[in-house]
Amino acid sequence: MYMDDPIVQKMDVHAYRHWVMLLDAQRGIIDRSQALSAGLSDEQIEHRLRSGRWQRAHAGVYATFTGPLSREARLWAAVRRAGEGAMLSHETAAEVQGLIGPKAPGVTIHIIVPGHRRPVQRGQIRGVVIHRSDQSQPQLPITWKLPRTRIQDTVLDLVDAAATFQDAYSWISRAVSREFATVDMLRAALKARSRIRWRSRLAVAIGENDEGIHFELERQYARAVERAHGLPRAQRQARREIGGKAHYKDNWYAEYRVCVELDGPSFHRYEQVSKDKRRDNLNLAEDGVQTFRFGPVEVTELACESAAMVAATIRRNGWKGSPHPCRRPGCTVGNRKIADR
Repeated sequence: MYMDDPIVQKMDVHAYRHWVMLLDAQRGIIDRSQALSAGLSDEQIEHRLRSGRWQRAHAGVYATFTGPLSREARLWAAVRRAGEGAMLSHETAAEVQGLIGPKAPGVTIHIIVPGHRRPVQRGQIRGVVIHRSDQSQPQLPITWKLPRTRIQDTVLDLVDAAATFQDAYSWISRAVSREFATVDMLRAALKARSRIRWRSRLAVAIGENDEGIHFELERQYARAVERAHGLPRAQRQARREIGGKAHYKDNWYAEYRVCVELDGPSFHRYEQVSKDKRRDNLNLAEDGVQTFRFGPVEVTELACESAAMVAATIRRNGWKGSPHPCRRPGCTVGNRKIADR
């Protein structure tokens, strides 16, 4: 609202201060109830809309300025239109939290509301996708800030909506590697959810504790990659000395000079990546050991592809056995062209 508006001039100092702070925080966006609380009447609101001093962003939500709405103003307009308990969620929450880059003003906005609410009963909200759930909690504090889900709930909402587990896990690795969330935060949020897609694979990815991650990855590798495709059994946690120091290999095919290391979300942190790359390089330099590095996706959704790569490598290094397809539809492991390419 223009500061020379007669309504503003009649406000006492406290009301005026609140009004200015509200408009500043919400990037000039106001809903009908907020305007009425500030002292405007229905007729005064309509007059400002007809005169062009305000513009209608959504039903019952107004921009108190002329010209195009910025991305943040659009986000505020969507939240105010969605009503009580509405929060930015999914990709839009990730955007304002910095997990992904900023979006253009017109990109679809994701909002989550409590399960009992149905804001679209009053009509579809242009450019907005409404999700209904009681599983996500708000990021605090929320005063004067765009309401959004906690970062751990943002990640799990994106995991739940992902088309593949590879896409789902990419959200986890991004959040952990960039230090937006810890594995412990994600575990606690996951435990609190009664429903989520990929739960069994998430158990492999983040486990119940740090030791549990490695145990689940190792068990899944042995079951879904090795045994399911007829690969030889590797030595688990095999001790080797490189450069006078003891190192332990997650899966060591000694006869074929091949190692398979299994990495959970914490691997993606820069310090761990650098440390493990150095160890892989030492393996290669010291005695020509070839190292595969697999994560949760490679031992679940891409298990067949992982098995084909390991089989092709150990066959080139002398393995005389033959891998075979697993029970998954479309598995091509054992096809000579696949295994040897």
